[in-house]
Amino acid sequence: MASKFKAVGKMVAGMESVKTAECVKVIVRCRPLSSKELDEGRQRIVEMDLKEGRITLKNPKAGSGEPPKVFSFDTVYDWNCKQLDVFVECARPIVRSCLEGYNGTIFAYGQTGTGKTHTMEGLPDDPEMRGIIPNTFQTIFQDIEKTTDRDFLVRASFLEIYNEDIRDLLAKNCGDIKLDVKEDPEKGVYVKDLTTFVVKSVAELKNVLAGGKK
Repeated sequence: MASKFKAVGKMVAGMESVKTAECVKVIVRCRPLSSKELDEGRQRIVEMDLKEGRITLKNPKAGSGEPPKVFSFDTVYDWNCKQLDVFVECARPIVRSCLEGYNGTIFAYGQTGTGKTHTMEGLPDDPEMRGIIPNTFQTIFQDIEKTTDRDFLVRASFLEIYNEDIRDLLAKNCGDIKLDVKEDPEKGVYVKDLTTFVVKSVAELKNVLAGGKK
């Protein structure tokens, strides 16, 4: 099978500009062929037009008269892209809009083996291989440190949504309690009784993340 492509994420965020207070973007990133795929003689059937944001898929079994399928997205990244470029261009504007008071969401979607974990987490201790999550941690506290005209309170939670059930991954009995999504005129949409920690540094955020993975 050819190199698989995946959506880095549907990104929902309030941008700095009032005219674009809410924006939904779909970003696609295509990983390189794995060593196993290369050993098996697989060939890439995906072509990426980075400038135009287009992906072309060629059917290797198609007849000479069958045209390739072309899909357009807000942004596309090929197998040569760097972790930091993906973060700076796609995720950092959302993170910074959150520091301005807007809601923001970044999520990765794709089948097993397409590279979601690599894009979102990467290697947290390697500056060149950090994914969106560790780069977000760094950006939050770097920007807070540079801000002198306001104070910030950073809270962290960690939940899982599976088969429409919500689990609090920071709770001691997370497998026993199912949480509910609520809506409040002041809070907006929130998860009732979700565990939340106040964090004051990147290290504390990493501890929350590690605790939720246990």
